Amino acid sequence: MRKLIVQQWVTVDNIAAEEDGGLSFVSGEPFSETTDPAFKASMMGFIDSVDTMILGANTYTQTKDYWPYAVEQGEYGEKLNNLTRFVASSQLEDAPWGDFPAGTVTRDPAATIRELKEQSGQDIWLWGSLKLMRSLLDTGVVDEVRMLVCPAARGTGTRIFEGSHDLQPVEATLFDNGVVLLRYEIQK
Repeated sequence: MRKLIVQQWVTVDNIAAEEDGGLSFVSGEPFSETTDPAFKASMMGFIDSVDTMILGANTYTQTKDYWPYAVEQGEYGEKLNNLTRFVASSQLEDAPWGDFPAGTVTRDPAATIRELKEQSGQDIWLWGSLKLMRSLLDTGVVDEVRMLVCPAARGTGTRIFEGSHDLQPVEATLFDNGVVLLRYEIQK
């Protein structure tokens, strides 16, 4: 069965979005020629393991005008743009993505994810979308959380988790660029 995997960039003090919603703390992009090869391989391995992306309406709105045109992102961007996309929104009617196939708008993301998990295919990636992530954690459809911990602290902002969740460690990998990948399975 397919898994729903959340991937979030976070600070060492567990901030996933700064007070202005930004991510200035993100370091270690996997897309340039100077990127740590092991980190790039890890990021490419992850994107090769998924074929579907779920986004919340805010993340979709913030990214739809950049990623479909981000040729500088190379192979990573090409793979990201060719994923099947679902956008969770109660207001959007459509979800265009440049010259790539539009995303499908879903009003009930948990039900959509349950249906997708029953279909054949690779894993499903929840990209950003903290509010959506939290609601999906509460419905029990999240299987794994991947945190890309950046060597920065912000003190204030939006933390990745609200409430209690039991996590089973799967992987902890330190890369030369200072980013630490922490992978956890969600205990159900």
